[in-house]
Amino acid sequence: MPPSNDYFRFKQFCVRQAGAAMKVGTDGVLLGAWARIDGAEGHILDIGTGTGVIALMAAQRAPQAQIDAVEIDQAAFRQAQENATASPWSNRINIYHTSIQDFSSTEKQGYDHILANPPFFVNSLKAPDAARSSARHADELPLEALATAAVRLLASQGRLSVIYPSEEAERFEALLRPLGLFCRRKTRVRGRADKPVKRILMEFSPLPSGIESPPEENELTIESAPLTYTAEYIALTRDFYLKF
Repeated sequence: MPPSNDYFRFKQFCVRQAGAAMKVGTDGVLLGAWARIDGAEGHILDIGTGTGVIALMAAQRAPQAQIDAVEIDQAAFRQAQENATASPWSNRINIYHTSIQDFSSTEKQGYDHILANPPFFVNSLKAPDAARSSARHADELPLEALATAAVRLLASQGRLSVIYPSEEAERFEALLRPLGLFCRRKTRVRGRADKPVKRILMEFSPLPSGIESPPEENELTIESAPLTYTAEYIALTRDFYLKF
């Protein structure tokens, strides 16, 4: 086997990542495990799939769903394709080498669930490696572009699940409201209980009744001490991580 940084093994699949600028990380696994996938979905879309980890998690959780995944970076696209082909769900996962802007302009499919762990750094210094910089920064996928594409591609009763830092999460929520998608569920994530909120997981959907109500809100803490994981984090991710 290659060195461990070249792959990440989960319980039911393996993600090879030597060719991807961004490796498997906590954000993607959190979203893939937290998203409310009930197995009834027919079509799921993963935007900016990177290594393909979220698409693979969705395929594991939704045994009947067709999974489409979009990736703009050529090397990451090839890596995601390799991982999908090697998985137990190769016949249900399609990886597209394109931007979500171009994909949404031609694709007519109404997706039951759209997942996105998008790049979000806007004002920080860029990494010297161009591919890593593109994967981390919002230049290729600004909030507005993701919001527009999601509204265009989502089924009438579909769900959109994303993960963002706090500031970007608030901006994204404000962008979606006038487009007809409202936050129904929100989880604030802390690395440890004494640390500030690091990320916010959010689920959006149209309002079936037309009347907006406050979202379900809670918090998730990952560690109780360094390398000691909380029971709630273990329960959320135990179907995927080997260590749990």
